[in-house]
Amino acid sequence: MYSRVPPASRNSDPLAVFGRIVPRDHALLGLLAEHYLLSTDQITSALFDTRRTAQRRLTILHRLDVLHRFGRSGAHGRYGSLLYTLGHVGLQLHPTVYHDPIGTSGKAPRSSLERAKRIAASGQVNHLLGVNQFFTDLIATARHTPNARLSRWWSEQHATTVYAQAGIRPDGHGVWTVGDTSTGFFLEHDNDTENLARVVAKLRGYERLTTFGPRYPVLFWVPSRRREASLLAVLAGLRTTSPIATAIHSPDPAGRVWTLVSDPTHRRYLHELPCDHGPDTATNPRRFDHP
Repeated sequence: MYSRVPPASRNSDPLAVFGRIVPRDHALLGLLAEHYLLSTDQITSALFDTRRTAQRRLTILHRLDVLHRFGRSGAHGRYGSLLYTLGHVGLQLHPTVYHDPIGTSGKAPRSSLERAKRIAASGQVNHLLGVNQFFTDLIATARHTPNARLSRWWSEQHATTVYAQAGIRPDGHGVWTVGDTSTGFFLEHDNDTENLARVVAKLRGYERLTTFGPRYPVLFWVPSRRREASLLAVLAGLRTTSPIATAIHSPDPAGRVWTLVSDPTHRRYLHELPCDHGPDTATNPRRFDHP
């Protein structure tokens, strides 16, 4: 791997940069093509052993125009780690239809910089980071857990497109594999900003999906015990074909943190939740791709 940080100016040879892209870079670019943006901390936990190594490599990729980066600012100045999106070279290597977090119906951006501006200005940055944190935590767990891996990670727009017939709009969809057990799930990342009636209404689409597709658990990832207790009270006694589970935001979504609404007597590991992958069809692909 090249470790020397290049100068900020462009290389005179426009093709030279492609020889500097290593497999780990491609893995990162693939994630950014699907999921818009990731923070330095998320990239570190998913792909690197140390933050310093990650920062150095990200600086190289930024200076090579492989990545764009920006920070978040508040009343007291910039906060949090830097955020990364596909740069000019990155977008050439990993073209994507996911260019606007608000929707795919708009006109495609003219450049990687315009795409980055759309993401930064979308109002979805904190939500995207919250969802992506869930999945990068799973990747981090898999890196240190034998026989565990995140076999699939689809963005909201990807899952919405594939399962359009059901009309679902999950915040993310994944398949978590431990040994021979693969558990598909749909994530609803909850920040206590929606009333519970609206949250429960989302289950109608998942019920439609079970008539032709999988019966994956719907995961409500909530910010507090109070929110979880309120949601469990509303869902108690509700008959659904899809399993429903709740857990409180934590760094270990694969762990024994999930309460199954139909049997709330104890917490379960993610891979212990009931799961039916359903038939293998064009609207329900059973092939699980490593992200």
